[in-house]
Amino acid sequence: MIILGLILLVIGYVAGISLLYYLGGLLLVVGIVFLILGRTGRAVGGRANWF
Repeated sequence: MIILGLILLVIGYVAGISLLYYLGGLLLVVGIVFLILGRTGRAVGGRANWF
């Protein structure tokens, strides 16, 4: 999710499409939040482990 957010952020910035830019930023923030929650040992989305 973090990688997809970065890709959309860059494409939106280069192409000048603000929707992709904001969507990429949102996905990036959500991915980082999930990463932090997963690293602290909390279950994310009802799952304790992601494979």
